[in-house]
Amino acid sequence: MAGPFDWIDEQALGRRRAGLVRSLRPRPADSPLVDLAGNDYLGLTRHPEVTAAAAEAALAWGGGSTGSRLVTGSTSLHAELERELAAFCGFESALVLSSGYAANLAAVTALAPHGSLIVSDAANHASLIDGCRLARGTTQVVGHRDVEAVRKTLDTHQGTAVVVSDSVFSVDGDAAPLGELAAACREFGAGLLVDDAHGLGVLGPGGRGAPAAAGLAGAPDVVTTVTLSKSLGSQGGAVLGPAHVIDHLVNTARTLIFDTGLAPAAVAAAHQALRILAREPQRAARAGEVARELHTRLTEAGLQAVRPDAAVVSVRAPSPDKAFRWAADCRENGLSVGCFRPPSVPDGVSRLRLTARADLTGEQIAEAVRVITRTAPV
Repeated sequence: MAGPFDWIDEQALGRRRAGLVRSLRPRPADSPLVDLAGNDYLGLTRHPEVTAAAAEAALAWGGGSTGSRLVTGSTSLHAELERELAAFCGFESALVLSSGYAANLAAVTALAPHGSLIVSDAANHASLIDGCRLARGTTQVVGHRDVEAVRKTLDTHQGTAVVVSDSVFSVDGDAAPLGELAAACREFGAGLLVDDAHGLGVLGPGGRGAPAAAGLAGAPDVVTTVTLSKSLGSQGGAVLGPAHVIDHLVNTARTLIFDTGLAPAAVAAAHQALRILAREPQRAARAGEVARELHTRLTEAGLQAVRPDAAVVSVRAPSPDKAFRWAADCRENGLSVGCFRPPSVPDGVSRLRLTARADLTGEQIAEAVRVITRTAPV
């Protein structure tokens, strides 16, 4: 008699045959590898002020927040971070959640009630896609960065609608045309929800994010989500927007109501990182410079790299197997890079994904280019 989970073994066999097996690989605290795989864009994860703030918060508040934010999980640290994050990014209000993923689920589901229309870019992050699946509204997926398709889709609907898009798409690092999307939304009375996970700390004046760069920060018809785990070197996420929208999320967003609040240590770390960014805005500019330098050097070496709009540099690989081998060869030569393969990539094209960091030295950049080009598959 077949077991109820035998189908799992069949799927695992299919992944092995396709070269798509994934596994967890714990890293040591003192890894000798140059890191171009993580998302520590500003080099703040190990900043002594950030780690000290986390340690002090853990000693004062304990290892966790102890409950949902509506019960015991909200602290004065959460409220302070929300105020400063909203002010820094130019929005009226903010709400901190346990992850960027939870923030996107909260925002999409809360802003797309029954009878509404969600217009979603085909290259959006999985968290936005899952938010669309969980929302009560109807989702229409449109072509990547296709503003005219957004406009045509909105024109078919009467009633509540929201357009959902990454600001910087995580696979290739290309940016959404936020100004054009906002204009299309306003033409049809729709809201705009922007996931700025890869924009905060890199784009906009002083790293204030893609909405600020597009002149949309604080607009009454724009809501944005951010993560605290990339440029801010910690963990968690947040939704920013008009105060009445944030109040609505507090009362309706299931990933806030039924989830344990973000640990105080993570809140304090993100808060201190935000303060460092505010006083050292050159970190944002440097992250973009490093990305452009990587792209230029790799392209000049004959590799197929996508021009970065922020801090993500994507380098195409011939196949999933060769992408995996390429990343492993880089690791063996002292360089950690991301390896993106189906089904993580919507276009089915495997690639290495490099994440630029503001604290990389010229020598580290040159060595990274040497390793990537020397190990590139034929």
